[in-house]
Amino acid sequence: MRAPRADAARNRDQLLAVATRVFASADEEPSMRAIAREAGVGIATLYRHFPTRESLVDAVYRDQVMRLTTGARELLGQLPPAAAMRRWMDLFGDWIATKSGMLDTLHAMIESGEIAHAQTRSELLAAITTMLDAGRAAGDLRSDVTAEDIAASLIGIFTVAPRREQEARAGRLLDLLMDGLHPAARPT
Repeated sequence: MRAPRADAARNRDQLLAVATRVFASADEEPSMRAIAREAGVGIATLYRHFPTRESLVDAVYRDQVMRLTTGARELLGQLPPAAAMRRWMDLFGDWIATKSGMLDTLHAMIESGEIAHAQTRSELLAAITTMLDAGRAAGDLRSDVTAEDIAASLIGIFTVAPRREQEARAGRLLDLLMDGLHPAARPT
C-alpha cells in the first residue's frame, strides 16, 4: 500500500484538528456537514478521508489518546515531574471535553467493540504511572498514590467541573489535587 500524498496527509490532519475542535465545543454531536463546513472543505472531501462518522470519531479518539500518552513523556522531558503531571492534567481535561461532542457515537463504538476501552485505560494508566514514578524518584510526588487514584480524581473533577463550562473551577480543583499529591513536609 502506497503512502498518502503530502497534501492528502495535510488535509487529513487539518480535518482531524477541526473535528477535534468542533467536537470539544459542541453540546451535541455535530453533523459531518458542519465539520466539513468548519474545515472549509466540501462534504465529499471529508468523506474521502473519513467514510463514516465512526471512522472520524475513531481517528479523533485515537489521536487524543496518543497525544495524552506521548504528552506524558514529552512533558517529563521539559518539566519537573510535578509540573509535568499538572500540565498533563490539563491535556486530560481537553480529552474529556473533546469526547462531549462525540459521546453517543463513542459509546456505541465501545459497546460494539470497535474501540477497546480497556486498552485505552491501560495506556492512560501507564502514562500516569510514568509521571508518578518520575515524581517519586525526584521526591516531588507522594509514594502512596496510584495511577488509578489519579484517573478517578480526574474523572471526578471533570464531571463536576466540565472544562468548557467551568474552566476556572476545574483549574482550581486540579491545583488542589496537585497540592494533595506533594509529599508531606518532614518535621525538622
